[in-house]
Amino acid sequence: MPGKARRGPFRPDLWLNTRQRNATRLRVFHFRVLDILGVTAATIVAVARLADGAPLSARLVDAAPLILGAVAVLSLLRSLGLYRFDKSHGFLSHLASVACVIAIGAALTFILGYALHGAMTPWGGYSRWSAGVLALLLAAHAAWSLLVADWRRKGALTPNIVVVGATRHAERLIQEALQRRDLNVLGVFDDRLARSPDAVEGVPVLGEADALLNHRLTPYVDRIVLAIDPKAESRVRDLTARLGALPIRLTLLIDPKTAEQRNAALEKLAQAPMAPLEGPVDPDRRAFNKRLQDVVLASIGLVLLSPFLLLIGLLVRLDSDGPALFRQRRHGFNQEEIVVWKFRTMRHAAADATASRQVTADDDRITRIGRFLRATSLDELPQLLNVIRGEMSLVGPRPHAIGMKTGAVESARLVAEYAHRHRIKPGMTGWAAIKGSRGPMHTAPEVRRRVQLDIDYIERQSFWLDLWIIAVTIPVLLGDRMSVR
Repeated sequence: MPGKARRGPFRPDLWLNTRQRNATRLRVFHFRVLDILGVTAATIVAVARLADGAPLSARLVDAAPLILGAVAVLSLLRSLGLYRFDKSHGFLSHLASVACVIAIGAALTFILGYALHGAMTPWGGYSRWSAGVLALLLAAHAAWSLLVADWRRKGALTPNIVVVGATRHAERLIQEALQRRDLNVLGVFDDRLARSPDAVEGVPVLGEADALLNHRLTPYVDRIVLAIDPKAESRVRDLTARLGALPIRLTLLIDPKTAEQRNAALEKLAQAPMAPLEGPVDPDRRAFNKRLQDVVLASIGLVLLSPFLLLIGLLVRLDSDGPALFRQRRHGFNQEEIVVWKFRTMRHAAADATASRQVTADDDRITRIGRFLRATSLDELPQLLNVIRGEMSLVGPRPHAIGMKTGAVESARLVAEYAHRHRIKPGMTGWAAIKGSRGPMHTAPEVRRRVQLDIDYIERQSFWLDLWIIAVTIPVLLGDRMSVR
């Protein structure tokens, strides 16, 4: 929880940052996988009964009607949006929709069965399959619906916004949000703080607009709403440019004239269905695929490399005093603070948790084994734990230490778009790493190049690009003997 001071009327029962709420929304993919497994199992059992207990020996004409029914049910559940669990559809209407889908699947099964078998159609087998699938999916979707309702009630699916501008627009938005209770307004910021009240409809004014750039609430914010007069074009442009540095969506609130328009505007902000399943370039599908890729590959890597990791840990302890692992606070998704694990490569007394002094060639702080681990990037392997925990990804912008400096200046202050790196989870390797931008950055141009490569990756990210980056990471790193890491 970001703190108890100056909390307004919107108090989530469950404080989750943006990454954690996104992970909750993506659980809809887990729901669908379980449905697929359940319907497939029911279909195999039904086919086995028709083939006297041997499903592999079943004839195609016997299995085809059941397979058609199963495919129809699963396809309709997805195409009709029954995995979105939209709050506008009630519990009973959702279950009724699921029952209708199963009825359609059963009807197709009976029709194809009769066309193939005529008077010999196994009506009893088809009826038992239909009843089994109906009972299974109604029970599953009842459980899913109750679970989603509980998440929504606790705020796990409720969007968090902050309002910029302590104006009459903000006042009306907050009044409506208080009545609806499907939108959390965490705070108000104003670029004209001297003229602002202490609170707007009970929501505290937390500082100037620029305070959002490093505020403790920022990792919890899903959207920034500019509640200022759109006619003030220069002010809108200025705020958009300044806040555009954040990895958070920015919305300009056009003052609605009627209650219906206000409700429509708030509905657009508050919509929080589960992640959609359709669409080849859907961002939620892409995020789920990336997470699945991370969990599978990181788990396999951790199991296979565990003896090697224990050996490295032992060598680190034998080489110098201090623990084998080094922890460092770094920025993650949406500027969330995460603790990143590495094998210790510096003398324990000289550890630099904030990277205030970047590593140089022949750095006297680095141990003998540490120099080898850095040269081969083996010191990063404990971050597999961060990947499994969901704080990092296998591929993404490298996480930088909070307060890291380039020369005497904090690196984040050298590039306006620096925070755009945080629009995706940080990675163990990434586009910048295989393009030669890795290790310490000693000049402003190096920072700008790193940020540009990271943004290029975010805009191009895909499942196959990630696999390619993972595949070429080891030969690229081992083939580069000139880089200081």
